[in-house]
Amino acid sequence: MEENTQQNNQQQDPKNTSFWGNIKGYLPFIFEVVKIVVIASAIVLPIRYFLFQPFIVKGESMVPSFQNGDYLIVDEISYRFSEPERGDVVVFKYPKDESQRFIKRVIGLPGETVTVQNGEVTITKNGKDTVLNESYLPGNLKTYGDVETVIGENEYFVMGDNRQYSYDSRSWGVVPRKDIIGKVFLRILPVAALSKIATPVYQ
Repeated sequence: MEENTQQNNQQQDPKNTSFWGNIKGYLPFIFEVVKIVVIASAIVLPIRYFLFQPFIVKGESMVPSFQNGDYLIVDEISYRFSEPERGDVVVFKYPKDESQRFIKRVIGLPGETVTVQNGEVTITKNGKDTVLNESYLPGNLKTYGDVETVIGENEYFVMGDNRQYSYDSRSWGVVPRKDIIGKVFLRILPVAALSKIATPVYQ
């Protein structure tokens, strides 16, 4: 009986040794995978949450500039060092429900008065009126509404490029500076429309 027990132990030992040997052989590989995941997380997460953020367009309020389903990248860092400019396309928290994210174009800046009348947008500042020439809108597109809004400090007046159907500052007022998440700077999908988004120059 004793002899049989010794033989069984001798038969099992090589298997056990082989099993643990295989596990130890994979340890360097497992360590490398874990290291890569940790490094990637350390790089990607700050970029995702503090520098850049993806945004998918839903709806047609920015047509023709942006289509439903366009995949955009939002720059969250630039506005930490500078203020939004007229013509910037921005993503922001909808002031009446901050769980929602809207995409619109900045039209009026702090201290200005925006007047929408007779299909035109007029900016008044320091007693001077300027009718906006919005080259990004399709020809003959009128801006609907009859609105006059005085913009306070740290506030912005925004509108969608699809002026007939956009739900924007003409309906619900200005956007507080604190609610602006960032500026759209890159469209990556669809691939055929891949482009950097530039701020228009107003004449």
